[in-house]
Amino acid sequence: MAPRPPFPPFDEETALQKVQAAEDAWNTRDPERVALAYTEDSVWRNRDRFVTGREEIVAFLREKWARELDYALRKELWGFRGNRIAVRFQYEYREAAGQWWRAYGNELWEFSEDGLMHRREAGINDVPITEEERRIFGPRPAAERGALLPIR
Repeated sequence: MAPRPPFPPFDEETALQKVQAAEDAWNTRDPERVALAYTEDSVWRNRDRFVTGREEIVAFLREKWARELDYALRKELWGFRGNRIAVRFQYEYREAAGQWWRAYGNELWEFSEDGLMHRREAGINDVPITEEERRIFGPRPAAERGALLPIR
């Protein structure tokens, strides 16, 4: 498997790079692309689901994005130390029936020496919103990239 720079231990600059790379990848809604950032034996807890390995990650993400339409995500660096990064995030999506949701969450990431994530713990809560309440429209605009402006 190809290494995935930047590598731990992280400083503020490299932690911000990892967070932006994750946001960019997840906003593609491409399960195979996203899964390449994780080790072959990566372990996830996502809400009440436990996922192990890249194949399960791809299956999980396919299911997720078949259900969560028009998904758009923002991540913000919360903290970092050594090979670990903490992130808070928000994303919005709609169900096939038309109901919009905003999901609020926190993730704890742990990386291997080659820069791949081998552990991901995610706690997420969903809040129904109207289409008029939406504030995340597609990937982060170019003017905001790199700075990872705080999410509201």
